[in-house]
Amino acid sequence: MTGSRSQEALGALVMVAVVAGGLLGCSRQGTCQERHDPSFDCYAAYYSAIVARAGVPAAFTDLKARYRTDPRVQVLCHAITHHIGQAAFQTYSGIPEAFAHGDDFCASGYYHGVLQGFTAGAGRASLLANLDSACAAVPGKERHSLAYYNCVHGLGHGIMAMRDDSLFEALKDCDGLTGTVEQEACHNGVFMENLIVDGEHGGHFSRYLKPEDPLYPCTAVEARYKVSCFENQTSYALGATGGDFRKVFALCAGVEAPFRATCYQSVGRDAAAVSLNRVPGTVATCNLGAGPEQRSNCVKGAVLDFLYFYHSDAQALELCSALEAGLARDCRSALATFRRF
Repeated sequence: MTGSRSQEALGALVMVAVVAGGLLGCSRQGTCQERHDPSFDCYAAYYSAIVARAGVPAAFTDLKARYRTDPRVQVLCHAITHHIGQAAFQTYSGIPEAFAHGDDFCASGYYHGVLQGFTAGAGRASLLANLDSACAAVPGKERHSLAYYNCVHGLGHGIMAMRDDSLFEALKDCDGLTGTVEQEACHNGVFMENLIVDGEHGGHFSRYLKPEDPLYPCTAVEARYKVSCFENQTSYALGATGGDFRKVFALCAGVEAPFRATCYQSVGRDAAAVSLNRVPGTVATCNLGAGPEQRSNCVKGAVLDFLYFYHSDAQALELCSALEAGLARDCRSALATFRRF
């Protein structure tokens, strides 16, 4: 399961009316859109201020309202929710309480951010000596629930930051977790953080991304890390190829057989994200695949992203229904597997 991305779920507008006197809709400095400041730093500061003044629910109410009208919020949404989560960790008494006040909006970035806040203050030696305990109190550990997955995945984000974005060291740290599911979720968070730190979201450029080799570091890591890497890496490859999905499909075609399907599924995740999890654009992009293997796996990745984004299968079923018969069957089969989370 991935973690990666930006995005949507409309919330109640009651709180907007309550706080419209200046607490949310208009901070003293005005919104980033009003100030014509499209930088991530502006949005991060804006939502940190809302958390401090009015709390996490108020921040999400504002974010959901602005998602409909501000294109930059649509692009930055997942990264913004990471930042809200980091701010929230300073407000609540621990991870379980912060999770209890969370919101799944924009692909669960809030929960990943909570873990970044946790790891930032934990101390390296203490954290690495007690990795298993970090998410032990999150509901659903025994059945590997989505909340538990988000916690361990977020731990990977935090470890990567703690290691000053040293990817190979962070992966080894994740290996200290007990359980294959836990290790792979943590690895996935490390690889996603490698993409997030690059450019405007993180403010610098990763040492582990190469425009001339868009699938690196997946081409260099040990085999046990490759699935988690390929689940994320096509997002970078898409940027490196100027948004050309056909070129990214072709790059994945060159990946060794055990990991090729994962690479195509990651293209599907990107297809969903670029379309803002809307059905027509997602279908059109997956249909760019050169053959049944590419298109089928693209659909499987896309339907998982729809399920993860909306936290409902309604839109995912709509996606399946929009596909031609063979792909629709693959879509529904994948959805049935993913629903257990």
